[in-house]
Amino acid sequence: MGSLFDEPDQPEDIEPAADAPLAERMRPRTFEEFVGQPNLIGEGTLLTRAVGRGGKLPSLILWGPPGTGKTTLGRLIARASGVKFIALSAVFAGVREVRAAIDEAAKIRRRGGRVILFIDEIHRFNKAQQDALLPAVEDGTVTLIGATTENPSFEVNAALLSRARVLTLNPLTEKDVAAILRRALADDDRGLAALRPQLADEDLDHLARSAGGDARVALTALESAVQGAEPGPDGARRVDREILIEALGRARFAYDKGGEEHYNLASALIKSLRNSDANAALYWLARLIEGGADPIFIARRLCILASEDVGLADPQAIVQAAAAAQIVQLIGLPEGLYPLTQATIYLARAPKSAAVKNAYFAAAADAAATAREPVPLHLRNAVTRLMKSVGYGEGYRYVHDDPKAKDEMTCLPDGLVGRVYIEPDEKKP
Repeated sequence: MGSLFDEPDQPEDIEPAADAPLAERMRPRTFEEFVGQPNLIGEGTLLTRAVGRGGKLPSLILWGPPGTGKTTLGRLIARASGVKFIALSAVFAGVREVRAAIDEAAKIRRRGGRVILFIDEIHRFNKAQQDALLPAVEDGTVTLIGATTENPSFEVNAALLSRARVLTLNPLTEKDVAAILRRALADDDRGLAALRPQLADEDLDHLARSAGGDARVALTALESAVQGAEPGPDGARRVDREILIEALGRARFAYDKGGEEHYNLASALIKSLRNSDANAALYWLARLIEGGADPIFIARRLCILASEDVGLADPQAIVQAAAAAQIVQLIGLPEGLYPLTQATIYLARAPKSAAVKNAYFAAAADAAATAREPVPLHLRNAVTRLMKSVGYGEGYRYVHDDPKAKDEMTCLPDGLVGRVYIEPDEKKP
């Protein structure tokens, strides 16, 4: 970031203990060390303008998946702004702790200072706890930075949300995670270099890919793998793929979102559902989820199957699949695994029919073969006098006034009269 963020010293900053987890020790101390999120800390962004150029920083809600830098970004903002940083976790703090932090912030403000109040997992605060923040945010006693993995639109009070800017953090790219891992391997003071780890580039890249955009997961697995490797005669620790698999978890390490196995697992899930094998479908669903698959990808596949392979045999199937997709979109994982599991079981147990698919493609084949067939005159709208004079709409019968029209008036081109794509009330192939 260069000179965009001039960072004053903050005596209250405390270096992590030597035995702290690697992810904590390697937490970036400057914006220059921060990896990823160019949409937030790039040239001309809100943070660049508000922090780097002395502007007034608004209260913020940092929304993004785990391990993408929300807490780190909050700390760096405070350091770059030269203000006191008070951190609370919504998992452990209640209204009393919130009020104590606000009282401390008020004292600092009276002495001419400013305070950033950082609330980790702010979505876990109930309405009363969030309401307790409002006066201090509104009168400027604190600048609030809340971090959340959940959609703020549903988890943060509207009143609080209206007083803050929502910044979205994206999952780190494979390249980002690999850069973080290489930095940890090379760092003598905070990282693992003193242990003399040796790791093949392809294994490190696979670990970066398997971490699913979560730097904390990747660093934790790397530290475990390096510490678990026995030093050789030369003192070096050779970390092979089997050690990495044990450190990260076999299912997650084996899963490759961009590789063939991703599509193999998805295919196995769909074919098991089509075959009404609920047990096999649950197994492949678990392989996908535990391996780190995008839950929205799974939900999309369930929605497709609900119409393609169940369809009219059980019209509620698509409702179940659509509901699961919507819920997963709102709440994500891990809780999203429940609606995905429910939809999977329902679809496996549902009667199967390919009637919808067969009907469409039969109609599509005829549509392609008869693309120049004109629309029958009685089905055309006579929107002008000329159209009416040449026969548009002539002979059309309104079925609500003329029930016999259902059987006596054809709605297909002359060359396709009598063609049947789906039988009346058809529920089976």
